[in-house]
Amino acid sequence: MIINGEKLDLKELKLMDFLKEKGYKIELIALELNGEIISKDRFENLILKENDKAEIVSFVGGG
Repeated sequence: MIINGEKLDLKELKLMDFLKEKGYKIELIALELNGEIISKDRFENLILKENDKAEIVSFVGGG
């Protein structure tokens, strides 16, 4: 699987475990998985598979 351009040699990965490990704030991110935007209500049970490609975008405020 590829997450934000980085190849991970895993068969499966629970999305929420990955997000927590990396310190993402769930309310401040968007997820695109294989070209589709995924709603936050699906995050808890989402398992990323070997051939998935995910992009995680964090929103930051500032000026």
